[in-house]
This record gives sequence, structure tokens and C-alpha cells, in this order.
Amino acid sequence: MIDKTRLAEKCSTWNIQLSGSQLDLLDRYARILVDYNQKVNLTAITTPEGIEDRHFADSLLFAAQPEVSGRMVDVGTGAGFPGVVAKIFKPELELTLMEPTGKRVEFLKYLCGELGLTGIEFAKERAEEAARKVWREQFDVASARAVAALPVLCEYCLPLVKVGGVFVAMKGPDAPEELAASGNALKKLGGKAVETRQFTLPDGSARCLVLVKKISQTPPAYPRNGGKIAKKPL
Repeated sequence: MIDKTRLAEKCSTWNIQLSGSQLDLLDRYARILVDYNQKVNLTAITTPEGIEDRHFADSLLFAAQPEVSGRMVDVGTGAGFPGVVAKIFKPELELTLMEPTGKRVEFLKYLCGELGLTGIEFAKERAEEAARKVWREQFDVASARAVAALPVLCEYCLPLVKVGGVFVAMKGPDAPEELAASGNALKKLGGKAVETRQFTLPDGSARCLVLVKKISQTPPAYPRNGGKIAKKPL
């Protein structure tokens, strides 16, 4: 399915080294994704190189960051990006895949079973509801990719992160503007933006990783319900 040599060469430009077994798992992932996508809408990207660039290389760039360790939650994971790829790259991760759509959760369970991945929790939950349950402030790292604008993402993700942990938002070229609009949300939710890391994906598109440190507990009033978060971001 994918060109494993081509993907390995692309990732090596970021000093990301993939083993043969990891490349085999990614190739199997791509085949399962494309096949399953015929019955459940998982992705609009189905060409081999598109999957390599926009799903795998992008997710590996996230996974290679040193902050990605310990217990991780991937919020709105969809078809498993970046969470499942991060697990393949760093098998020691304790991963929770959080996704509200039942059909996608079923795909994730099937996928991880087929790939032989263990140590994964599947949470059929909306993030703002999960943060009022057992998952509140339980994670060392939270990730979100293509879910919402940063002020909204902060309210989804920061309540899930323990004090001292980090939220990593995977953003495009508008990241600086989104970050500038997030000051109030960060202050209210106990976060502090510490760094933005800018990269160019193999297809030429811009990727910016926004790192937010959890510096204090999120007040009990947050997160609000999903409607209020969407209509009136902090």
C-alpha cells in the first residue's frame, strides 16, 4: 500500500528513525484504513502518498516530540491520528483514544486488534463530558488534531491534563493568530503557552505544534457543556 522506503526517507529529514516492524505496521494500518473507509467515512485521504504525508508523517512528527510520554489522551482521534501512530512509534505510551462517534470507535478497536497493539483504552466520549468523569486531570499529555479553534480546544483538552502535563495542539499556518486569541482561555483553565514549533510536511503544507503547559488545576466550572463552548469560547 504505502511506499515504506519513501516514508522512512521523509521522516529521516526530521531525524525520525523507523524500524522495519514499525513500517510494516504502518503499511498494514493504511490497508485497513482504506478498506474500512469503504463502509465507514474515516478519511478523504486514501492515496498511498497522501496517507504517508498527511496522516503518518504528520502524526510521527507529533509523536517524536520529547513531551509525548507517559499517559496520553488523543481527543477527537477519528481514525487514530495521531494517537495510534504515536503508539506504534512509542509502544510504551499508555494511550486513551477519545472519540464520540461509535462507528469510529469500533474501527479503532478493530484496527488495534489487527495490529496487535495493547495497552490502549477506548473512550466513546465527548471530551467536555469525559473531563467531568474519571478522566479529569489524569493525563501527562493530550493531543488534538483538526478538531476546533485553539480557544475551544483548550477547554476540551486542558481539563483532562494533570498539573505539570502538557497539551499539544496540532495546528496549521494560523496557529499564531489562534494562540493570540487564547489568552483568556489559558488563564481561566490553568494553562500556559510555552512554545510553538513550526515544520513543513512532506507535501509542503505548514504544521505548527502549540505546546501548552498545565500550571494549575482547572476550576470545577470548566469545561462547560459543548454548546456553550462552541457558541461562546473563553
